[in-house]
Amino acid sequence: MAKTQAPYHCEECGWTTLKWAGRCGECQSWGTVVEVAAPTTRSKQVKAVVPLGEGVARPITEFSGEDSGHQPTGVGEFDRVLGGGVVPGAVILLSGEPGVGKSTLLLDVAAKVAANNKTVLYVSAEESAGQVHLRATRTGGLHERLLLANDMDLGVVLGHIQSNKPDLVVIDSVQTLSSGLIDGSAGGVAQVREVAATLIRVAKETTVPIILVGHVTKDGQVAGPRTLEHLVDVVCQFEGDRQTALRFVRALKNRFGPTDEVGCFEMSGDGILEVPDPSGLFRSGSGEPVSGTCTTIALEGRRALPVEVQALVVPSGAPQPRRVVNGVESSRVAMLLAVLERRAGIPLSSADVYVSTVGGIRLHEPGADLAIALAIASAAKDIPLSNTTVAIGEISLAGEIRTVSQLAQRTNEATRLGFDMIIDQSRTNIKTAITDAFSTSPQKQKKPDF
Repeated sequence: MAKTQAPYHCEECGWTTLKWAGRCGECQSWGTVVEVAAPTTRSKQVKAVVPLGEGVARPITEFSGEDSGHQPTGVGEFDRVLGGGVVPGAVILLSGEPGVGKSTLLLDVAAKVAANNKTVLYVSAEESAGQVHLRATRTGGLHERLLLANDMDLGVVLGHIQSNKPDLVVIDSVQTLSSGLIDGSAGGVAQVREVAATLIRVAKETTVPIILVGHVTKDGQVAGPRTLEHLVDVVCQFEGDRQTALRFVRALKNRFGPTDEVGCFEMSGDGILEVPDPSGLFRSGSGEPVSGTCTTIALEGRRALPVEVQALVVPSGAPQPRRVVNGVESSRVAMLLAVLERRAGIPLSSADVYVSTVGGIRLHEPGADLAIALAIASAAKDIPLSNTTVAIGEISLAGEIRTVSQLAQRTNEATRLGFDMIIDQSRTNIKTAITDAFSTSPQKQKKPDF
């Protein structure tokens, strides 16, 4: 008799091994390798089933997509990210750090949809009904068509959906629900996969859109199996810093719209507010020009936002001067300091340099290189730049200024905001850009000594 082998496989990615391992060798997940008996005999073959009736395959031209259009929720910034609104039968996954405001945002979305004479089912498995009611009272989200359920059992939630027939379902969160068909506690890999698969099946059968709240790990990834993001239709990420009130919603995956849109929100005492025009959030309000400041036009999704970069250069006697950055990459700033000293002749190796952005926004794109370099040069020479000067460009190690993506959109936004001098790749190199930027300074009598 053939011996039955018992290989081990990963519940998340399917990787197999003959020995147990605490960490998957394929997806590097911990605690997902389990033992599964696998008989060596030939497995049973799946028999073909001929579909009948509505299950018969038909030409794609016979199907209609009129009933699958986007339906606005009433929250314009959230609809922008989704591509115009929620699609009937779509499953949306919203993830974010703890305390960023996921529940507040979705409660506002549910209230806006309910105010449009639609039934919304809000399932809260993390908070009690009284706690949700207090938040709704504070944010003005009380509505008679907003139904609230406080259950952790998937079967009970399905019963609520079947009996109330809502137009929108919000599950907060998917890691807290559990199915009686699967062993294990809520939040486990098998439980999350079963709960998500069941809710997706219900959404497709009833054409009811479902929004799922997903927890994240310490690395910022959605907790649970990676297949969760593959199963859902839309994956949105709610970003924000606890020290600032600004919040961003980004679409990482969208089967019904673009993935380069960004929604801007602001947390307040009355809940979460939309910010349709965030152009003034990342600039200081000082009227007098100050040395060490320069403005750039950054892209957040499809939006062009003016961002002010501030720099401070202080002489230091320490053998290793300090390099402190906030909102920009430290390695990028270190490279720009080397370029300024070598290509522009500005001594910075013996000075403490501090670089920061206004408003807590983070600049990751190379298009902000020129603004950072001009801010540092302005601080080093103590020559303020004009408030109507904007810098857009990437700087190479040779000191050359390269063009950036969507330059026309950035330029149009700068012109709309009143910037009359745009310093970009037309200046060719960093030394020429610094000279032209200083030429418009209110202190024209001070010239850079290269």
